[in-house]
Amino acid sequence: MNSPGAVAFVSEADGRVTGFIIGRQMADEAEILNLAVAPPARRKGQGSAVLKATLEEFRTRGVSRVYLEVRESNLAARAFYAKHGFLQTGKRLNYYRKPEEAAIVMELRLAG
Repeated sequence: MNSPGAVAFVSEADGRVTGFIIGRQMADEAEILNLAVAPPARRKGQGSAVLKATLEEFRTRGVSRVYLEVRESNLAARAFYAKHGFLQTGKRLNYYRKPEEAAIVMELRLAG
């Protein structure tokens, strides 16, 4: 998190962290590295809130495109990102381990 391009946000409920997002910027592009919400806190807008905060931070830093990878079988995550404007732009075979699985590459182009 000491990197100048790092971005991280957390969601909280009742004084406890219930979710987080970590991303990083490289020049005018950025990547979502991890987004997670605790199971009891899911489907309550916390994932959307941390994602929107991260995208807004990237926008203010001049980022034009944001990328991420998601397990091919994770249909819920793929739908979540699609709802937020991410499009599938590629596939990386054998990207994940235990179990071995392809990653779907998704991209969001940020407007000025």
